[in-house]
Amino acid sequence: MRRGERRDAGPRPESPVPAGKASLEEPPDVPSAGRATGPGAGRRSTESEVYDDGTNTFFWRAHTLTVLFILTCTLGYVTLLEETPQDTAYNTKRGIVASILVFLCFGVTQAKDGPFSRPHPAYWRFWLCVSVVYELFLIFILFQTVQDGRQFLKYVDPKLGVPLPERHYGGNCLIYDPDNETDPFHNVWDKLDGFVPAHFLGWYLKTLMIRDWWMCMIISVMFEFLEYSLEHQLPNFSECWWDHWIMDVLVCNGLGIYCGMKTLEWLSLKTYKWQGLWNIPTYKGKMKRIAFQFTPYSWVRFEWKPASSLRRWLAVCGIILVFLLAELNTFYLKFVLWMPPEHYLVLLRLVFFVNVGGVAMREIYDFMDDPKPHKKLGPQAWLVAAITATELLIVVKYDPHTLTLSLPFYISQCWTLGSVLVLTWTVWRFFLRDITLRYKETRRQKQQSKDDQGSAVGNGDQHPLGLDEDLLEPGVAEGEGPPTPN
Repeated sequence: MRRGERRDAGPRPESPVPAGKASLEEPPDVPSAGRATGPGAGRRSTESEVYDDGTNTFFWRAHTLTVLFILTCTLGYVTLLEETPQDTAYNTKRGIVASILVFLCFGVTQAKDGPFSRPHPAYWRFWLCVSVVYELFLIFILFQTVQDGRQFLKYVDPKLGVPLPERHYGGNCLIYDPDNETDPFHNVWDKLDGFVPAHFLGWYLKTLMIRDWWMCMIISVMFEFLEYSLEHQLPNFSECWWDHWIMDVLVCNGLGIYCGMKTLEWLSLKTYKWQGLWNIPTYKGKMKRIAFQFTPYSWVRFEWKPASSLRRWLAVCGIILVFLLAELNTFYLKFVLWMPPEHYLVLLRLVFFVNVGGVAMREIYDFMDDPKPHKKLGPQAWLVAAITATELLIVVKYDPHTLTLSLPFYISQCWTLGSVLVLTWTVWRFFLRDITLRYKETRRQKQQSKDDQGSAVGNGDQHPLGLDEDLLEPGVAEGEGPPTPN
C-alpha cells in the first residue's frame, strides 16, 4: 500500500479516532457505515491497528523523472566529456558496474512495492533488485568451469582464487586444562572470536524474521546436528561438545532468540499512530518521529500453526529446510570458491540475507495465512528460494567429491530414524487420524439415529391420558367395559 492510501471509508465506531486521523486497518468482523465489505476490506486478527493522517510529503513521492534526469546527465558526462581508457579489463568492469547501477535505478523507481514501507518503500525495492543481480551472478558462476569460476573472482578481488586452509575448531576440548598453569581456560578463550557476537546478532535478526520461538529453536538445534553429521566433509564443523551446546545453542543462539522474542513482544504491543513531521509542534516530537521512521509501519503477529493442516505443515517444513540450506551454503560456498571467512564478500552475503529474509518470510506468511488477496508467492520469497537452490547447485558442481563422502553409519541411522518418525507422524496426523475421527463420528451419528428412532417408537406405543379420556364417552373411565344394559 502506498503512502497516504486508505483501506476503508471511515473509522471504527467502537474505537474513537482523533481529529485528522483515519483508521487504515479494521477487523473484518466489525461492520461500519460506509466501509467496503468483502475480501481484503479489513485487517486480520493478528495485525496491529494503524492510525495515519495520510501526509504525503516530498520524501514519499515517486521521483521517477528526477532519477531519469540525473541518470541521463551522468551517462552524458561519461560519453561526451570523459576520455575512455584503453584498458580492456578496466572498461569491462566499469561497463558491468554501470549496467547494474542503471538496472537498480529502474527497479528502485518502477518496481512493485513490497509488504514493508519503513524506512522507505524504495529501500526494499532496492534489495529486490539486488536479489535479481545476485541470482544472475550465481547463474553466471554456475555455467563456468570450476577453475574459471574460481579465477573469475580475482576480477572482484585479486586476493581470491587461492586455496585457503580451513580452521579446525576441535582438538583439545577440555574446559579446564590443568597442564596449562598460566591459563587453564585457554581453550574457552580461543573459541571466543568474532563469530560469537555474530552468532548472537544473527539469531536475534532471524527471530525477528520468523517470529516464532519453536521454529527458531528447532532450526538452531538441527543446525548443530548438521554440523555433527557433516564434520567429516568440512573441517571447521568439528567443534567441542560444549562449543556446540553451551556456547552456540544456549548462550549465543538462545540469548539472541530471547532478546528477539522480547523485541517482538514490544512491537506487538506498540501503538502505531503516524503523523506528518511538519504537523508535530515540538522538536522532541519531531526527533522521536524521525527515530520511529526506522521501526515498522504496522505489525503482524505470525501464527504458523503447523499442525492445523497438511499445507501449513509442509510449508513450515519447507521454511526450515530452506533456512538450514542457506546456513550450510555459507560454509560450503567459501569452501568451494576459496574465500576466507573474514572476506567482505562473505559479510555482504550475510547482510543481503538479513535484508531480504524478513520480506521473504512476510510474503510466505501472507501467502499461507491470507490466500485470497495473495494468490501467488511474493517476488522476494521466490528469489530467495531460487538463490538458495542455485547456491546449492554451485556447491554440487564445484566439489562433488566432498559432498559424496558417505556419512558415518551411526549418523545415517540417526537421520533415517528421524525421517521415519517425522513421516510416520505426518501420515498419522493428516491421514490416519482424520480417517479414524471420521469413522468414530459416523458410528456416533448412526448410534444416535438408532436411539432417536427407538425413543420415537416407544413414545408412539403410549397414548396420552388426556387424549384417551376425551375420546371415551362421558362417564366411562379408562379400562372399564361398556355399560351393562338393564
